Amino acid sequence: MPEFSHVRASRVLVIAGEARRASRGTVKPLCFRGGRSTDRTGRRKPIIRIKGKRMLYCITLRPLFFRASTARGRIETVMHELFHLSRRFDGTLHAGRRHSVLGKDFSRRLQPLVRRYLKQCPPELLGAFSFSGEVRVLQWLERPGRAYVPGTPRVRKVYTEEQLYYGISRMVTRRRPRTAPRPPRKERVEKPRVH
Repeated sequence: MPEFSHVRASRVLVIAGEARRASRGTVKPLCFRGGRSTDRTGRRKPIIRIKGKRMLYCITLRPLFFRASTARGRIETVMHELFHLSRRFDGTLHAGRRHSVLGKDFSRRLQPLVRRYLKQCPPELLGAFSFSGEVRVLQWLERPGRAYVPGTPRVRKVYTEEQLYYGISRMVTRRRPRTAPRPPRKERVEKPRVH
């Protein structure tokens, strides 16, 4: 979709994480503005490299994504997190697409995109998101912290595949309720009145 043409999937790390209230997913920007590791105050963000390539975003799928969700709901969760990304795709979030800025308008702006995508979504992708059963998902063995001040002791500066592992998660897919067909209406036959 043109609205997501700036997204480069190879620079987005997707992992499974712990529960966080009613959240099904979250996105974490891995850079300061302009793709920099250091901000103007001197704080640094840990660098995440997978197969030698620097990741710019980390999407964490949370237990509610895997449990009691629908295929369409899971696709909407992924699109929701991608909608937060900066159009510059520089490892930062879009300043105008935050919940705190848009409030209820966030959903109003996202929903037409979701509906449009679901009309063109390949059946094999919809099938993958509707899977029920055990799946292997990447998880943190050691999770990167927030930005740090250089010189802070015992802070890992670079994270790679060595800090990740494949865990098992169970996807429980909720089926959309089928509405039973209504029985055909019986025609009312007026009985003749006897006087």
